[in-house]
This record gives sequence, C-alpha cells and structure tokens, in this order.
Amino acid sequence: MISEKMGHRIERVAQAIYETAQTGCLWADEPTVRQERFREYARNAVNLLDDDIGVLLLALKEAAAEERIGGWTPPPNPLGSTYP
Repeated sequence: MISEKMGHRIERVAQAIYETAQTGCLWADEPTVRQERFREYARNAVNLLDDDIGVLLLALKEAAAEERIGGWTPPPNPLGSTYP
C-alpha cells in the first residue's frame, strides 16, 4: 500500500503527463480506466526518478504551457506508434 503523500505525488504526476499528452480535455472528464493508465505511467516515473520527480513536474508544466501557445511539438515516438 502506498502512503497518502506518495498517492498525491502520483496523482500530480499523472495529471501533468496527461496535460502534456492531451488537448482540450479535462482530467476529471476522462474515464477511470484512462486515468489509471496515466497513473501507471506516473508510478513508473516516480519509481525511476524518485527525488528528482520535481524536475519532471516542472518540465511537464513548461511543455504543456508551450504546447498551449503553439511553441512545442512532441518528438516522434521511437516505437512508431502514437502517444496515448
């Protein structure tokens, strides 16, 4: 079981990842199964980055802001498929 603090951290990271991957949709409007997919991405990121997760959150916020003003395009996916 994860701590409440870790749960909040995962939720923040999941929402930040979601915001950079989506346009015009609200997190709260997404089905639970889709939110869970982003939470899994967030758990992986938190496990990999541990204390450096703040750097990821800042980078994701900046990327989302740049995307909203049209200054950022996501890099091509090395696996050849579209992002979630």
